[in-house]
Amino acid sequence: MFRWSIGRFCGGEEQRVGTRTIHIGHHRAPEADAYMAEKFCDNRIVSSKYTIWNFLPKNLFEQFRRIANFYFLIIFLVQVTVDTPTSPVTSGLPLFFVITVTAIKQGYEDWLRHRADKEVNKSIVYVIEKAKRVKKESEAIKVGDIVEVHADETFPCDIILLSSSNDDGTCYVTTASLDGESNCKTHHAIPDTSSFNTAHSIDTLQATIECEQPQPDLYKFVGKINIYSNNAEPIARSLGPENLLLKGATLKNTKKIYGVAVYTGMESKMALNYQGKSQKRSAVEKSINGFLIVYLCILLSKAAICTTMKYVWQSVSHNDEPWYNQRTQHDRETVKVLKIFTDFLSFMVLFNFIIPVSMYVTVEMQKFLGSFFIAWDKDFYDEEIQEGALVNTSDLNEELGQVEYVFTDKTGTLTENTMEFIECCIDGHTYKEETAETETFSETDGIQPVSGRAEKSREQLFLRALCLCHTVETQVNDDVDGIVEETELTYISSSPDEIALVKGAKKYGYTYLGIKDGRVKLENQQNEIEEFKLLHTLHFDSSRRRMSVIVRNARGDIFLFCKGADSAVFPRVQRDQIEQTKVHVERNAMDGYRTLCVAYKEYTLEEYHAVDRQILEAKMALQEREEKLAKVFDDIETDMNLIGSTAVEDRLQDQAAETIEALHKAGMKVWVLTGDKMETAKSTCYACRLFQTNTELLELTTRTIGDSDRKEDHLHELLVDYHKKLLYGFPKRRSIRKGWGEHQEYGLIIDGSTLSLILNSTQESTSTNYKSIFMQICIKCTAVLCCRMAPLQKAQIVKMVKNIKGSPITLSIGDGANDVSMILESHVGIGIKGKEGRQAARNSDYAVPKFKHLRKLLLAHGHLYYVRIAHLVQYFFYKNLCFILPQFLYQFFCGFSQQPLYDAAYLTMYNICFTSLPILAYSLLEQHISIDVLTADPRLYMKISDNAKLKWGPFLYWTFLSAFEGTVFFFGTYFLYQATTLQENGKVYGNWTFGTTVYTVLVVTVTLKLAIDTRFWTWINHFVIWGSLIFYIFFSFFWGGILWPFLKQQRMYFIFAHMVTSVSTWLTMILLIFVGLFPEILMIAVKNVRRRTPKGGLTVSEFPGTLDNITFSPIPVYLDDAIVQEALNPGIYARLLLQFLVQPSDLCRWQGYVSYRGSPTHYALPTNLTAYLECRLYHQFGPLDSKQWLEVYKNVNRVLGIC
Repeated sequence: MFRWSIGRFCGGEEQRVGTRTIHIGHHRAPEADAYMAEKFCDNRIVSSKYTIWNFLPKNLFEQFRRIANFYFLIIFLVQVTVDTPTSPVTSGLPLFFVITVTAIKQGYEDWLRHRADKEVNKSIVYVIEKAKRVKKESEAIKVGDIVEVHADETFPCDIILLSSSNDDGTCYVTTASLDGESNCKTHHAIPDTSSFNTAHSIDTLQATIECEQPQPDLYKFVGKINIYSNNAEPIARSLGPENLLLKGATLKNTKKIYGVAVYTGMESKMALNYQGKSQKRSAVEKSINGFLIVYLCILLSKAAICTTMKYVWQSVSHNDEPWYNQRTQHDRETVKVLKIFTDFLSFMVLFNFIIPVSMYVTVEMQKFLGSFFIAWDKDFYDEEIQEGALVNTSDLNEELGQVEYVFTDKTGTLTENTMEFIECCIDGHTYKEETAETETFSETDGIQPVSGRAEKSREQLFLRALCLCHTVETQVNDDVDGIVEETELTYISSSPDEIALVKGAKKYGYTYLGIKDGRVKLENQQNEIEEFKLLHTLHFDSSRRRMSVIVRNARGDIFLFCKGADSAVFPRVQRDQIEQTKVHVERNAMDGYRTLCVAYKEYTLEEYHAVDRQILEAKMALQEREEKLAKVFDDIETDMNLIGSTAVEDRLQDQAAETIEALHKAGMKVWVLTGDKMETAKSTCYACRLFQTNTELLELTTRTIGDSDRKEDHLHELLVDYHKKLLYGFPKRRSIRKGWGEHQEYGLIIDGSTLSLILNSTQESTSTNYKSIFMQICIKCTAVLCCRMAPLQKAQIVKMVKNIKGSPITLSIGDGANDVSMILESHVGIGIKGKEGRQAARNSDYAVPKFKHLRKLLLAHGHLYYVRIAHLVQYFFYKNLCFILPQFLYQFFCGFSQQPLYDAAYLTMYNICFTSLPILAYSLLEQHISIDVLTADPRLYMKISDNAKLKWGPFLYWTFLSAFEGTVFFFGTYFLYQATTLQENGKVYGNWTFGTTVYTVLVVTVTLKLAIDTRFWTWINHFVIWGSLIFYIFFSFFWGGILWPFLKQQRMYFIFAHMVTSVSTWLTMILLIFVGLFPEILMIAVKNVRRRTPKGGLTVSEFPGTLDNITFSPIPVYLDDAIVQEALNPGIYARLLLQFLVQPSDLCRWQGYVSYRGSPTHYALPTNLTAYLECRLYHQFGPLDSKQWLEVYKNVNRVLGIC
């Protein structure tokens, strides 16, 4: 009812749906005939998941949704309800341990969230009520309350700014806690309320706000305010994002502000952005599920075999009912089918430990604790930003070692995003700075050298445009967060491009002095102050790719100044003005500079009034405001006059080229997805070695397919041609994991419009065909550059690659908000803590300060994480099959009576205590190859690619190994116990001693197996491995009543003590442990022999480059370790290695070929062989000092001097 009456004051406005009406200060509006207060949520923030009352049922429900937990719950219930051979404790206690540990972890995390919520909700705020400041807790704020916020305080809810302590109604805000941007943003109060800057005056304000319902986009807000006075007609003003202060943001450089609460509590934008991202699952989890199914089938098979064999055995009458164990009447009357089913369940319970329930909690602990190693890595620490790496999720650590495709942004990721003004072009004339002190233009290579330079008035117009068309703020003090340039004035902006342009204008005499009360001031070359009234700002967005301002000078002349990408500006200016500037834009782009074009338009007073009316009408719309504004802006920015262009340099990041080169050598394909123009992006790709000099580039751009009506036909022809070219020119059996240089390399360049044509063809069948051919071309190419990409298109590219055959693991890395979509889409998302805010870092799985850190993150940490967790998973299945196989074999010797082989305590403690800590320590600390070697040699990454450690081959090896050892443990002990007496008093050992002997051999063997696999020993490894064995012995004595006499009555009394008194038992256990470990020892020995045995001549592919007409001697690919031990001197090692490599006749041909590491010697080696030697030296000895290199030179010269 009330909203309908408000509609009368907005003539022509459509009916609004999905809006809310807020009465400022809860004052009833004069025009409201029937005021019914709307109900809004309170201001309490609830990020916690549980309460005291629902924690137990809710947490248990969530945990038992996991298949393994639910399975063990069923087993436990079977043990409780059915007469099973083992106690319910054997399944219940491990399950209780896993459930308890997980519940404690989740409960602690939720307690931290409760504490954080309480801190926020109980914070003190001031609300204006009846013209007085009233102290309240934050959670008591209601929608419509007028809130007072002071400097350096955070906003307690989403607030519409009404007034501030600044006369012009502005305030400065940082949103680092929301989007990570540390720069100050300027927000404005509407002029009609900016004068209400005291508690008394603000309480007299009568107004209503009508705005959209809450939505999570931080940068969008649509609303309007109706201000009532004594007059009948209210004043309506539009409200936008510049008027909204977000909860969690901080007030800076402003004493205080007054605002009205519009979104509170869980409806605030900050709370809406806390919605969890979609869960990403690693390939290791999928492998675990597959292995679980196999072991579940093994479990079912064992239970079925034993059930069947039991009734086969009982088919003999004296076996079914011996004289000493007659069946009861109840047993005889039980239905046979039911008896078979209960027996099957009993065998399931007996063998259920083959499923490693504790593996899940161990994997979670490994991932959680392992993630700290990334955050603690000092190599990731950046001195400039004083920050290191950040891990937002630990579930994908191992996925870092399986990446096949890397998608990277360009600006701020490959480049520094530190802009420097290089040159500009005005009317076809290029201007550069001659010296650092020069404050005027100089013509260098203009198209019209006769004229020398553009007209003075055009130069001044161009510089005024640079000083006016931006969103830069100025501050006098220097201690301001954000992107800062140290000049007389401090320039602050969220875009480093704008600061570079303003700084560039200042170099040539036009200084931007700032904006106050809507008036922009600048100082010209004559040191005169020029003042312009800022009438409208047409803000930049990724769709328009340009921004404009409408200003009025002191003489009353009205101008529109526009700057933007050439593709967005050229279609909107006079055609005859384009050509002379286009040449410079293309040349600058080829040089790798970022270019912008500058245009202007002059309005008469009547034309401006028409434009002003259009903009205001669009701004007042509550529905589809953005679409209407975009249409109005599109109509306004036409028929402009082109002035010139600018060139800004964005330098390549340190080691960006080396990082991309290393990723290629590691077998990864790197794609660059950027919004920049093709020429700029291509130049950057060459600079960072994505494209090599011999790379043949294939283009799918508007330039190659044309702008005619037959664009789709031309696109189809190009796709087919490229596909044929790659199909016939590409080796059929070449893996992407091989090195470069073996064939012609191809690179693909595609732009956004062509990609849209491929994805959105007029016919669905044609579109599917285009996608298929396009993806086949991309797969064959060594590198791909996608330019002029919108954020959504970046995500579409990633999704397309994810869905190709084989489902390759993808990684996306970027630094800006436009990269968030592709970061969320890829398997692994990496955010750069860059200068375009922290949206990418906050939405990523991992965040690093620089692109170069990606090398160590993948090649070292990713490699190690994958190897560790793969070994953990395989080891868990291995040790559990070793554990349960003797139990299965034992049934063949006990009449399938379901008699357990192990004591209940041993069953319970096996996975919880005796074998859990060693594998956890291994999975956290193991380095089978040192981190330095992994980082230096990217080819090692290929050895674990395609989930190599968790494929069915390694899995079957571990399974057969565990089956072999389990069989050895059982039958070895069985043959030992064939002797009639084993004790001096003539007594024979019983079944519990038999089981304990098997168990002891089992625990020692699986622990020593892990010790053999360990390559990187620390005191922690020693402590947990030997400590676990000592604890087992201690527990066995304790459980046997030796250390704890009160356990005399249980069946294990003195069992372990009697067992270890037998010499035969000791010898047998030692022998069985050796036999069990023998296959592993044998395999290690064979590997060492193979490393020492010559394999024939080296192939060219084993060298970094190509060697023509050279005969290589038969040598081992890996040099004998004994030589390393004998030749501790790197020089002798290099000489021996070189003598192994080539024939003397070949060495003679190389003299004078190329100097070795710049050494001034007559003798020399080919550069590729030099690189090979250097790599081997680095692997064996690490970085060499100058003295060691001198020894290397001498020994190499000694080899070459044989001629």
